[in-house]
Amino acid sequence: MKLHNSFTGKIEDFKTIEDNKVKMYVCGPTVYDYAHLGHARCYITWDVLYRYLKFKGYDVTYCRNVTDVDDKILKKAEKEGKTPEEVSQYWYKAFAESMKSLNTLKPDIEPFATKTLGEMIAIVKDLINKGFAYEVDGDVYFRVKKFPQYGYLSKQPIDQLESGARIEVGDKKEDPLDFALWKKDEKFGYRSPWGIGRPGWHIECSAMSRKYLGKTIDIHAGGADLIFPHHENEIAQSECANGCKFVNYWLHNGFVTINKEKMSKSLGNFLTIDDLLKKYDANTIRFFILTNHYRMPVEFSDESLNSAAAGVKRMLNAKRVPIDANFDVKSTDAYKEFVEAMDEDLNTSKALAVLFDLANKANKGEEGAFATLFTLADALGFSFEKATLSDEELAGVVERVSEKLGEKFANMDEILAYRKQARDAKNWDVADKIRVAFDAEGIVLKDSKEGTTWELK
Repeated sequence: MKLHNSFTGKIEDFKTIEDNKVKMYVCGPTVYDYAHLGHARCYITWDVLYRYLKFKGYDVTYCRNVTDVDDKILKKAEKEGKTPEEVSQYWYKAFAESMKSLNTLKPDIEPFATKTLGEMIAIVKDLINKGFAYEVDGDVYFRVKKFPQYGYLSKQPIDQLESGARIEVGDKKEDPLDFALWKKDEKFGYRSPWGIGRPGWHIECSAMSRKYLGKTIDIHAGGADLIFPHHENEIAQSECANGCKFVNYWLHNGFVTINKEKMSKSLGNFLTIDDLLKKYDANTIRFFILTNHYRMPVEFSDESLNSAAAGVKRMLNAKRVPIDANFDVKSTDAYKEFVEAMDEDLNTSKALAVLFDLANKANKGEEGAFATLFTLADALGFSFEKATLSDEELAGVVERVSEKLGEKFANMDEILAYRKQARDAKNWDVADKIRVAFDAEGIVLKDSKEGTTWELK
C-alpha cells in the first residue's frame, strides 16, 4: 500500500510502527456551528481510509479530537448569553448527528480538549524546562527558531516566514514567529502554573495524540488548510517535548470549492451537511466526494451532485441475489483490481470504476458479482439499505406492467389503486397477477392496513 506523505512530498510505501497496527489521528471539529460540505469531504475521506485499513486487516486505533475551548466558542457563548460548555455540547451533538447521517464510523477515541488539560500543561512545562518555550505575564510562547526544521511540512523556509512576520504594538513575544502555547484568560480560563488561562489551539492536538496514541504515530490527517500553521506547530512542539519523531505519514485532503473559492464559514459560501441531506442522500454525497482523488480540490455544483446521484443509483440498483457465505470474494479479479486501485494512494475514482463493472455483471447474472460489489462498496462506506429507481426507470416499469395487464396506467399510484380495488372486491386473481408482474421487474409489493408500498428486491 502506498500513501502520499505531505512531509516528504512523495508517495511512499506504508509501513507501520508496530506489526499490523495503525495509530491514526485526525484533527476534529471546533464545535460552534453547523458542519458543512467541506467538513464532509474531510471526514468522509478519512472514514474511507479507516475503513480500508480495517478491510486490509490492520488493527486500527482511530483518534479524532473535539476542540471545545476556542475563541469562536467563547464569542458565541457571550453573544447568546450561554456558558462555553453549553455552546460546545450543543454543537458537538449536532456534529455527531451530521456524521452519523453521512454514514461515517465513530472514531475509536474521541477526546475533548477540556478533558485533556493536564496533559497540555505537562507538555508546556516540559517545553519551558527544555528552553523551547517562555512565559510572559501569564502567556506562554514557543521559540520557533529553537526548532531548525520549522517550515519543512509547509515547504516554507524560516527566513521567508520571518520576512512576512511582524510584531504588533504591545505584543509580548520575543520573536514575531513565536506562537502561543497557553493564553492568559481570567474570565473563561483554567488554573495553571502560569495563572488562569486556556490552551493554544495547536497544543491541544499534540497533547491528545500523545495521551491516547503515544509519542510517535503512524498517520496524522486533516484538511490541507491545517498544514500551516496548525500541523507545522504540532510537529515543532511535539518533537521538542518528546525528543522523537512525531508522525511517520502526514496526509491532507483538498478543499471543496464553489466558483473556484474554498468553501468556508468566513467567506459565507458554505452549505451545511443538514441542508445538503435534504436534497441528496448520504450515498450521493460520499460518491461525489470519492469521484475525485482526495488530494485534489473538489468543485461543488448541483450538476456534479446530480451526476453522483445517477452513479449511486446505477450501483445500488444492481440485480440483487442472496449472498453465499462460502463465496470467496478475494479470489475475484474485481477484488484484486479494487485493492490495486486503493493501494495506489487511495485512488477512489478507479475503485468506483470497478464497482460499476461489477454492477453491470450482476445485472447480467454473473455468479458472485453482487456479493463482490456489496463487499467492496461497503469498504468505501456505501449503504445498500434501499435501492431506488429514477423517474425514467419507474416509468418504464409502469409501461411494461401495464402491457402485461392489458390496461393503461399513467403512474405507479394508479396501478396500486387499481390493485387495492381488486383486493377490496376480493378479486384475488387480478391482485396476484399485478403482484407477479411487479415481481418479474424485481419489485416487491407489501400490503398493510395503511395500504400497499413497494420496494426493490
